[in-house]
Amino acid sequence: MKTSPLHHSPNPWALLPLIVFLVSYLVVSIIAGDFYKMPITVAFVLASVVAIGMSKGGKLSNRIEQFCRGAANSNIMLMVLIFILAGAFAQTARSMGAVDATVNLALSVLPGNLLAAGIFLAACFISISVGTSVGTIVALAPVAVGIASKTGMHEAFMLGVTISGAMFGDNLSFISDTTIVATRTQGCKMSDKFKLNIRIALPVAILTAMIYIWMGSGIEAGYEIGAIEWVKVIPYLVVLVTAILGMNVLLVIFTGLLLSGMIGIVTGSLDIWGWNAAMGAGMVNMGELIIVTLLAGGVLEMIRYNGGIDWIILKLTSHIHSSRGAEGSIAALVSFADICTANNTIALIMSGPIAKDIADRFQVDPRRSASLLDMFSCITQGIIPYGAQLLMAAGLSSVTPIEIMKYLYYPYLLGIGAILAIIFRYPRKYA
Repeated sequence: MKTSPLHHSPNPWALLPLIVFLVSYLVVSIIAGDFYKMPITVAFVLASVVAIGMSKGGKLSNRIEQFCRGAANSNIMLMVLIFILAGAFAQTARSMGAVDATVNLALSVLPGNLLAAGIFLAACFISISVGTSVGTIVALAPVAVGIASKTGMHEAFMLGVTISGAMFGDNLSFISDTTIVATRTQGCKMSDKFKLNIRIALPVAILTAMIYIWMGSGIEAGYEIGAIEWVKVIPYLVVLVTAILGMNVLLVIFTGLLLSGMIGIVTGSLDIWGWNAAMGAGMVNMGELIIVTLLAGGVLEMIRYNGGIDWIILKLTSHIHSSRGAEGSIAALVSFADICTANNTIALIMSGPIAKDIADRFQVDPRRSASLLDMFSCITQGIIPYGAQLLMAAGLSSVTPIEIMKYLYYPYLLGIGAILAIIFRYPRKYA
């Protein structure tokens, strides 16, 4: 009896589930004029139904089983575990006052006449500590708007400063969704990806800070800083240090979770039941991301099985003759996915496996492909006016996302730096 192959030959029709997702999410959202009218989970359910219905896998039960194998592969399940722990840690830290303490600590070192650059550095520090650009914007945007009102600086400018710093940490933090997904899909350690990524991002961040120093110098303002509770900053510092040292990511986040809960109880910010409630709420908050991760894994497996990914790779690489070209195609792939989904984590989940195949074929170092994926997803997410970051900042102020866009110097400069890194094979050690 002849056995069926593990996958079929390159086939563009296998991409129909992806087209269904893009139409149901992107096109419907554009028509509705709101990218949050169509839940991304619903769009992925529709794509999943189409993927199972059109697959060549024989009986319906066999096709469903194939879909489930894609949703439950080891990388997907590890990401789910990380998301669960990261959600519990983030909410526990927030509930016991770690975010406020970190904001106050960052603001306490701001020089009075360098407020714009100081807010940028504060956003960089907070975002790399807490691992979320949106959380950083929520924490700092009100402060940035208040400083703008006291100094006469434009609100859009200060919000652009805040978003720029927030995207720095979103790209580099060890507990950021994007870092987790990029490294897991490419098969490398987060610490290795960080070491490569920082060589490109840090010079750009320094240049951005210098621009903000030049634009904001000479402006002074007084603002009140809350009391700095140093002990509440400890969980973030421990997470940052242990992650840089290369400790297992699950152990890193679990350590931060334990420290946050114990410090909260000792300081009276939380009791045991408050800690339990915070952990539960944090896990629930990750529910949509977990659902999308599982469904995306299943859809991508069906697309792969039916030859869709092979077709994409064939088209992306048909005119590529070097690893430099492969890196450019990886950058274009994840940028396009983010423009379509307005969510850099989902864009990485969708494009990561395809990028891995391209990287393997053209011998691109996994650390480099992970770095490029993360950078370009954050670059694109940081500048699209319908992304959560700009929408959140605009919602906390009286300006529009379009007004903020002209002040997003860090994402623009990082894009230029990343393209130059591809062209000139920087850093050479990883090329």
